[in-house]
Amino acid sequence: MKKLFVMMLGATLAAHALADGKPLVFATDGNYPPFSEMASDGQMTGFDIDIGKALCAQMQRECRFEQLDWEGLIPALKTNKVDVILASMNDTPERRQSIAFTDPYYKNPGLFVRPAGSKTEPTADGVKGKVVGVLRASIFDNYATAKFPDADIQRFTSQEDANAAAVAGRVDLLFADKIVMDDFLRHDDGKGFEAAGETEDPEYFGAGIAIGVRKDDNQLREDLNAALKAIQENGAYKKVNDQYFPYDVSTHTPQ
Repeated sequence: MKKLFVMMLGATLAAHALADGKPLVFATDGNYPPFSEMASDGQMTGFDIDIGKALCAQMQRECRFEQLDWEGLIPALKTNKVDVILASMNDTPERRQSIAFTDPYYKNPGLFVRPAGSKTEPTADGVKGKVVGVLRASIFDNYATAKFPDADIQRFTSQEDANAAAVAGRVDLLFADKIVMDDFLRHDDGKGFEAAGETEDPEYFGAGIAIGVRKDDNQLREDLNAALKAIQENGAYKKVNDQYFPYDVSTHTPQ
């Protein structure tokens, strides 16, 4: 009973904070370029950050961004330390058990990447005894763990760490967002690598990439959905999109 009262009190306080017009606290991991990363001045930058700013401008709300490790995003939201997760998070049935999601704001399959000329295939037999690098506690971790039982799954705190391990020759196959991996392949570090296949298995990738809120924050979810629809219609979304990508990420289809 005491635990229930504390949970209800926390939810009430969070609702009052939003109603009082206090800054919305957006959480992201800050280690996932080009979606979020730390700039040299200590500020976060990237597609997710700029989409968040566009949403806040549309809602006429003051917002701030907080950097958290990926594994800490959902716990921070559930304990009222942040109000919103805007971190390229897939809306999956498993996560819906803990939090709620807005409509998707972009779609993105997963892409396997291997050293150029490698014969490593993204199949259970193809990665037997091989090292597969994924972001810890991500859908890519879940997928690799389920599909590749005989692989050595190496779980990293950030995608940048996983990429660096592959460049150093310690990972045979990377698995992450297609857009993120495409960005890696276009830069110098990725010149010795190649795409090895992609997937958007709905069991793991869910309904798309969406914004996370607490289950009881229905008004905030509705406000974010309305703002998302508005920036897609008024061109603000496209303006942000075109700063980072040569194609429309809302459909992940090259232009």
